[in-house]
Amino acid sequence: MNNKTISKFLSLILRHAPETINLQLDKNGWADVDELLSKAAQHKQPFTAEELEEVVETNDKQRFAFNADHTKIRASQGHSVDINLDLLPQQPPEFLFHGTVARFLDGIKKEGLQKMSRQHLHLSHDRETAVKVGSRRGSPVILNIRSGQMHRDGFLFYLSDNGVWLTDNVPSKYID
Repeated sequence: MNNKTISKFLSLILRHAPETINLQLDKNGWADVDELLSKAAQHKQPFTAEELEEVVETNDKQRFAFNADHTKIRASQGHSVDINLDLLPQQPPEFLFHGTVARFLDGIKKEGLQKMSRQHLHLSHDRETAVKVGSRRGSPVILNIRSGQMHRDGFLFYLSDNGVWLTDNVPSKYID
């Protein structure tokens, strides 16, 4: 398997559907590396520990992380399965960014930004990252989020291991 294929497989298994290969995640989203490798091979998705290390190390978005001794792995954020990343609330920068496309703007104006099926809504610390995110679905539209004001108004923000800002939702009044 190539790195992109392994990364997509890991995203499915560690973020959304560990049951696909009968893998157990603990309450914090960690999976045993040996069990992951074994179950992936049993389900005709084999890759080596060395390939896994390379995918985690070279993933441009740092989507995955190992524990200190590399015996466990988890996705850094983006889960639709119920886990607790054990992140503490943090004060966000005054502004964060969200990349989307024009066809979603009417809904966003009415409902704000919603986490949908994920555990958190993802926000970027810079416009460049938001452009990359928005570009996945077409011509990007970048929304400026008044995250500092949201925080002062009592909204909670978390910073994932890979630098993505997480929150539950962004009401439209905080979106420019």
